[in-house]
Amino acid sequence: MTTGGHEVDKKVLEYETFITEVLKRDLQKVLEQRDEVYEKIAQYLQLKNVIESLQESESKELTTDVDLGCNFYVQAKVEDSSRIFVSIGYGFLVEFTLPEALKFIEKKTKQLTEQTETLTKDSSKIKGNIRMVLEGLRELQNLRDLPVDRRREVF
Repeated sequence: MTTGGHEVDKKVLEYETFITEVLKRDLQKVLEQRDEVYEKIAQYLQLKNVIESLQESESKELTTDVDLGCNFYVQAKVEDSSRIFVSIGYGFLVEFTLPEALKFIEKKTKQLTEQTETLTKDSSKIKGNIRMVLEGLRELQNLRDLPVDRRREVF
């Protein structure tokens, strides 16, 4: 093997390591963060549905199951459901009237949706960087490009 071939192999190994240890790990983190935000959005939308059904029923009393942890539920009776506590993050709860809670949920879901859009753009940039490094590897190894019909997604 020539010294030039050895240098190319060394560079290829460096790029492959960079893809595996940096880019793919970063992509995984961004996608996990986005999934967590989607889960929060789903929880707020579920709360919105509950609030709307409370408003439609026009009943102040409510009987519900409360999760005490570890999927252990007890039945609870709420005598006045016109005010609720909503988790706003960092362990803080705020007491809202039902209309106030709906306004808060609307603003919060809009903010969280914007956050998911940012995370989606970040993941697209990382995927683009992975593709660019893979193209660089292909050029370093003097490989010809695969026909479009034989290509597959690498992410």
